[in-house]
Amino acid sequence: MNVPFRVTNCSIERTLDIVGEKWTFLVLREAFTGVRRFADMQASTGAPRQVLSARLARLVDEGLLRKEPYREPGQRQRDEYRLTEKGRDLYPLLVALMHWGDKYLTGDDGPPVLLTHRDCGAPIEQHFRCAEGHEVAGPREVTPLPGDGAELRSA
Repeated sequence: MNVPFRVTNCSIERTLDIVGEKWTFLVLREAFTGVRRFADMQASTGAPRQVLSARLARLVDEGLLRKEPYREPGQRQRDEYRLTEKGRDLYPLLVALMHWGDKYLTGDDGPPVLLTHRDCGAPIEQHFRCAEGHEVAGPREVTPLPGDGAELRSA
């Protein structure tokens, strides 16, 4: 598919500017599974302390996570990190990355994690549908058009 226009304000590029780094995705993965505390995130991701601190600060600055103070008895106040609505909206992206990795990078033993619906136990699947409810099988069934916010540049 040849797009007859190019934009200077690409939403993919702007999104990757915020989340397009390994440690950021791993922090988000942990947040989606309910990990909220720095030490727990560091233990589960293996991120160096400075890297994790910088990623958490960026995600808070960008509004994907919010800090909530807590204090264990006899300890100083610390912060937990909780997903905001903006952060939760990235869940389909992480699931899509996981499913792609399961399909193309998993060994003979199968995927390391299975996502299932809490109510019925069925595996989670992702599908594209248009606003009219039609299933969209892939990029060959999609036509990109400039949106209202497009800043067009010459090809």
